[in-house]
Amino acid sequence: MSETATANILVELLPQKAKPKAGKLFINGEFVDSASGKVFNTYNPATGAILASIAEADAGDVDRAVKAARAAFAEGSPWRKMNSSDRTRCLLKLADLIRANAEEISELETLDTGKPIFESSKFDIPQAAECFEYYAGWVTKITGETIPVSKGGDAFAYTLREPIGVCGQIIPWNFPLQMLSWKVAPALACGNTIVLKPAEQTPLTALRFAELTLEAGIPPGVFNVVTGSGATGAALVEHEDVDKIAFTGSVETGKDIMRTASKSLKRISLELGGKSPNIVFADSDIETAAKYALGGIFFNQGEMCTAGSRIFIEESGYDQFMSVITSRAQKMVAGDPLHPKTRLGALISEEHLNSVLNYVDIGKKEGAIVTTGGERIGTKGYFMKPTVLEGVTNNMRVAQEEIFGPVASVIRFKDIEEAMREANNSQFGLAAAIWTRDIKKAHKLARSIKAGTVWINTISTTDNALPFGGFKSSGFGRELGKAAIDLYTETKSVWVDLN
Repeated sequence: MSETATANILVELLPQKAKPKAGKLFINGEFVDSASGKVFNTYNPATGAILASIAEADAGDVDRAVKAARAAFAEGSPWRKMNSSDRTRCLLKLADLIRANAEEISELETLDTGKPIFESSKFDIPQAAECFEYYAGWVTKITGETIPVSKGGDAFAYTLREPIGVCGQIIPWNFPLQMLSWKVAPALACGNTIVLKPAEQTPLTALRFAELTLEAGIPPGVFNVVTGSGATGAALVEHEDVDKIAFTGSVETGKDIMRTASKSLKRISLELGGKSPNIVFADSDIETAAKYALGGIFFNQGEMCTAGSRIFIEESGYDQFMSVITSRAQKMVAGDPLHPKTRLGALISEEHLNSVLNYVDIGKKEGAIVTTGGERIGTKGYFMKPTVLEGVTNNMRVAQEEIFGPVASVIRFKDIEEAMREANNSQFGLAAAIWTRDIKKAHKLARSIKAGTVWINTISTTDNALPFGGFKSSGFGRELGKAAIDLYTETKSVWVDLN
């Protein structure tokens, strides 16, 4: 590979195994054209070139997919008649197939998103396989309870856990297959059927996964994929025969979904934005905290809802921390996302790149200082230098609004009370990190921060067994762990009079 003369970036696409297929919808176990025949193009973020032609689903196509899902959920259908052991085997087979095709799927993910193949192959795709394995274990453990009742004389009362029905699932572009697994795996484990709408920028791994469902023995209609723009997602939310909507994305779209879903009282769960505080106390291992802070904001080019984008540093440790994070950020080199040594890839689109760069300009106008980065890299693809802003105060837009890019806003604080107050001074409440050797301080702050996940002396770690979700404008409902079973089941009480 050769380094361009104009920028700090390596761009020379390597040969790949994955060959994107012409886009079709996946409905009732078959790949089909959209009714209108309309298609749209997706683009490779590393080059800006057209990557694939994708079918554009309209409301009629969504209706076809929902009808297929409803039929697959009907009493007497193969999916409803399938016993729990067989459903477990289907999910385990899906995990095996993801692993068996991991090289191809990782390349598709990288071509679609611009993220480094290192991240796709070492994190995203393996974790998606693990998610299906985890929920395969839940299939035989979804149980009701026998409950003593105080009224009614001689009675036998118990509860049943039943699947909700047809689930519309809308996933984002930053972790496409992993976000698919977070929604699809528990929904299938509980016996639901699905119509999935992937992000219009990144549909390729969802379509490849659809093929794998057939190999795994998932009956036709149980899993369906409709590709398209926001209008496709809106048609899914509006459909009266969809029982539940699960959405990951922006706050504004989440609000729109709530308004629309209220018309038919659909069940909804929302995982929305974040502006996560990463709080570093002077008594911590500053070197380690700075190193992890780098990953907390620059992993996946900062395109993470949990990104530690507000870095709060205690004053007495500020200079040391800034020295470490700035010098390390300056050494990060963007490169061909398909090269195994690349650790900084491309942003998803030129529009998004311009939005992130505009936030840097906003920050400078508000008084922030760019200590490193703040610029686009080259003209080919959508690359940006890792950016660190200091002199930031928590009321600036760069500290309050989700940038969703490689931009860290560094803020000083004096004591734990100020850290606590300013960390919570945000509309968001998705995640937070705390760095300190004082365990009492760590637990006190963890209890006080309004966030769905709090990391202590680490950052950006998740596990399939641990619930994930947000407070405040970061949404509601918890994915992963046992909590996701609640998202995809209804509880039925049964009372038997034994008199």
